Amino acid sequence: MSAARGSVRWYHRLVDADPEAEAQLGGAERVASGGLRIILANALQSTGDQIVNAKTVLPWLFSVLGAPAALVGLLVPIRESGSMLPQAALTPWVLRARRRTRVWMLGAAVQGLAALSMAGTALLLTGWLAAVVVLAALTVFALARALCSMASKDVQGRTVPKGQRGQVNGVATAVSGVVAVGVGVLLQALGPDLGVGVLAAFLGAAALTWLVGVVVYAGIPEEPTMGGAAPGRDPWLSDTVTLLREDRDFRRFVVARALLLVSALAPPFFVTLAVAQGSSVLVGLGSFVIAQGVASVVGGRVFGRWSDRSSRLVMAAGAVVASLTVLMVVGVVLLDREGLTVPALVAGYFVVSLVHVGVRVARKTYVVDMAEGDRRTRYVAVANTAMGVLLLVVGAVSAGLATFGEVPALVLLAVLGLLGALVSWRLPEVSGRA
Repeated sequence: MSAARGSVRWYHRLVDADPEAEAQLGGAERVASGGLRIILANALQSTGDQIVNAKTVLPWLFSVLGAPAALVGLLVPIRESGSMLPQAALTPWVLRARRRTRVWMLGAAVQGLAALSMAGTALLLTGWLAAVVVLAALTVFALARALCSMASKDVQGRTVPKGQRGQVNGVATAVSGVVAVGVGVLLQALGPDLGVGVLAAFLGAAALTWLVGVVVYAGIPEEPTMGGAAPGRDPWLSDTVTLLREDRDFRRFVVARALLLVSALAPPFFVTLAVAQGSSVLVGLGSFVIAQGVASVVGGRVFGRWSDRSSRLVMAAGAVVASLTVLMVVGVVLLDREGLTVPALVAGYFVVSLVHVGVRVARKTYVVDMAEGDRRTRYVAVANTAMGVLLLVVGAVSAGLATFGEVPALVLLAVLGLLGALVSWRLPEVSGRA
């Protein structure tokens, strides 16, 4: 009993107490037990993500292994779209699972094994063959991540009351950020010439974060469901189209989320502009990881609490700040004043990364708060599948504009972000305590 009371005290140090809402989900001890395990498991997963990162660590690994540049360009599309596109098709299978925690555990275990296979590949293979094997492992990793993405929102909705979900997401983000800063500092201390052995060791350590997360997640007190999908043919495609066509509020959320890609897609352009300026500030791998980690630490708790009050307004404000930051950086780049461009790019990279933390926490909180039960699972799956398609489209357009230079691509993303702020602001309010 004392251990249970201790978990409640720890939970309420991290998350604002709400006895009435907690009573509806089995009481403070049950909510605290589930909430703390969700925080720890998500923090472990996010820590692993900082290492198995298609924007930083994996491209660095490819360069060390001598992989062709064309294969490097496949990393981000496979990682991002691969974890989103299949979710609508996987929905019927997930709905049949009586315990959604087990779906998350399966996805996490597969991600851990995929990361472990990347580490082994780095030690045993080189060149294009190593790259192909890593890409295959990343494909499996992304598909497994789709299961975790779908199940985690449902488990959180069943075990954490509205008004605390944003804080749970924010605390997990902040914890992973602290670990990421430590990893980044260690990478920076090892120097710019990181060998294959060091990178393989980090990938192996990342694999452990998912495997430990499986053990943590197994203890979440989740009531089994009856299973939501009947056997037989699953018309997931027609159901997806119907949901987007008939559910106006959900359709507007998907549109808003697509327009908020400015905070996700702008930072890599800042990096390439900084490198073109001859700056060494952002060249080191450790510096990238440190910047992401600091953004998570600073933004996680703050944006989590704000999202519990109004997740739609956090999305809107984040889009405005990101877009204006991008436009100001573009202005400095166009002025080309010596001594100003590189500091502006570095500051812009951090600010947009920080805002991206808020946008991610807010949109996760919004989709969990806007529905209940199996409908929440369908919302998450359809939204992510639609985003997988839209990410490819927006990414392709911005990449096409980038052939004329980074500035046109950044301007397009900033304009889309301002439109996304307007759409987010007009979304119905779903967060906040009833």
